[in-house]
Amino acid sequence: MVHQTMPIKIRPAPRASNSNKVMGYAASAALCALIVGSLGGCASVSLQEAPPLAAPTAVPAAPAPIAAEPGRVIGQARSRWVAVSWSSVPGWDQDKLEQAWLAWLKSCERAATMQAPLAALCPQVRALAGAERPAQSAWVQRTLQPYRVESLQGEAQGLLTGYYEPVFEASRLPTANFSVPLYGPPAGLVKGKPWFTRQEIDTVPDAKAALKGRAIAYLADPIDALVLQIQGSGRIRLQLPDGSARTTRLAFAGTNEQPYQSPGKWLLEQGLTRDATWPGIKDWLARNPQRQQELLWRNPRVVFFKEEPLAEADAQTGPRGAQGVALTPGRSIAIDPGSMPYGTPVWISSTGGAGTLQQLVLAQDTGSAIVGAVRADFFAGAGAQAGELAGRLKQPLQMWVLWPK
Repeated sequence: MVHQTMPIKIRPAPRASNSNKVMGYAASAALCALIVGSLGGCASVSLQEAPPLAAPTAVPAAPAPIAAEPGRVIGQARSRWVAVSWSSVPGWDQDKLEQAWLAWLKSCERAATMQAPLAALCPQVRALAGAERPAQSAWVQRTLQPYRVESLQGEAQGLLTGYYEPVFEASRLPTANFSVPLYGPPAGLVKGKPWFTRQEIDTVPDAKAALKGRAIAYLADPIDALVLQIQGSGRIRLQLPDGSARTTRLAFAGTNEQPYQSPGKWLLEQGLTRDATWPGIKDWLARNPQRQQELLWRNPRVVFFKEEPLAEADAQTGPRGAQGVALTPGRSIAIDPGSMPYGTPVWISSTGGAGTLQQLVLAQDTGSAIVGAVRADFFAGAGAQAGELAGRLKQPLQMWVLWPK
């Protein structure tokens, strides 16, 4: 999944129906966070609808490895890791590690995409699935060394933002109420080669011809279509001809390889609004409907989708991230792969308007706006409440890579 990030805040609305329980843990966690003001205060939220884990098997005892000398540095392309003691990792004893274990197991499904030291841990990760927290915590501390993530210049503080899977009402065929198309990739699309811009797609006959018959579904609002494209994937509730509805997933399938430009940033730079959240943007558009096309065309980048069935078991997880595994709400992050490899367990610590997050997550995705050493995008889940949480996440971040000793 490749997405762009801008602050997004979408209020619950009928078009983002939760009637099929598509939100699962993300809804519970987000709702809890909205009530108590902190995800850290929601540690007791459980994955009630997650499938039961197999009974754990014993992990063979092994001598405790010698910890890396504090201050040891491991270099990466866009970051450096500095070894620290476990006592330097804030909040370690407070996290519900079993929730992070679900994401870790997902990464181990694609062990071939992980660096060898991480992949070698997967048999033990599987063996500890369902174990009590003390056993999981002891194994992590015995097996892994925490490294503080810094920029190449030694800066240890960065930025945490959030993203999510929007859920919108849609129609398979164009109607008076649903007329905004979401396209699959056109023939001849080449990765890395710029294709028609958003404006050209709307106005140039050759672009329109190339997309003829490629519409997957239709939304009611072009701004909702833009939200879906910026997030990179989403869920739609299709209204079928027989009157029934079916929820399906639209996954990332490519772009027109044009640069992403934030509509909210453009409004701020023009002095047109002081609220660049999606409700703020929609409020501005309600007062300036004649400028809607101008706003849309400010972002030349268009995302194309592919439709994926959404089975009951898949409703609790997100789309596949860049590592190729389904994202876990609240436990998957998008990172700069130049800072750390996919499948890396990471401890994050962040405090701001969305509350305090100190928890174990897995590096399983990336995004065009996720660039830098201490930079992460937190996957909040699916639906309007997850969007509410993702929209509030823009706050300072510290990260610790947990790497095999």
